[in-house]
Amino acid sequence: MKYEAVVIGASAGGIEALKRLLIGLPDDFPLPVIVVLHLHRDTKDELIHFFSKIVRLKVKYAEDKEKIQNGFIYIAPPDYHLLIEDDKTFSLSVDPRVNYSRPSIDVLFETAADAFTKHCFGIILTGANSDGSVGLKRIKERGGTTIVQNPESAQYPAMPLAAINESTVDYILNLPEIADKLNELSR
Repeated sequence: MKYEAVVIGASAGGIEALKRLLIGLPDDFPLPVIVVLHLHRDTKDELIHFFSKIVRLKVKYAEDKEKIQNGFIYIAPPDYHLLIEDDKTFSLSVDPRVNYSRPSIDVLFETAADAFTKHCFGIILTGANSDGSVGLKRIKERGGTTIVQNPESAQYPAMPLAAINESTVDYILNLPEIADKLNELSR
């Protein structure tokens, strides 16, 4: 199967988890990686600079109406929902919070499931709430591949556990294994 995108959701403990996952992706990783991380609305560019120093792909905040391209790690900007349109562009929204969060993982995942259907990886990492579990279920229902961080290895296991309880997931893996699985299945 040809994949078109990777969507990742993380909350509490997510920066460290993302770091450990993303350093396992090579500079020629063939897919865009789109991330929702629950951030404080005052977060500035430090996060982009942090990830840019340690990963091999280009890192940036997603922009409204931007065309999604391979070779990038896109991060949802603080205090905006990140949506994927059918034409594979981003939309940013200030609609009300979902699961107490903006950006919401569910919003990204549900729109990714609709835009990419079975050609999408959905990944839930550490977090202290249930955001992302409904969206991951939608990705699975559309035929996409779903991966959840092993709750035993998560700093905050609530989000991985909620995702596992909401839907049948394809893989429950530790962080280095997630990168290995992405590298294996995306080629």
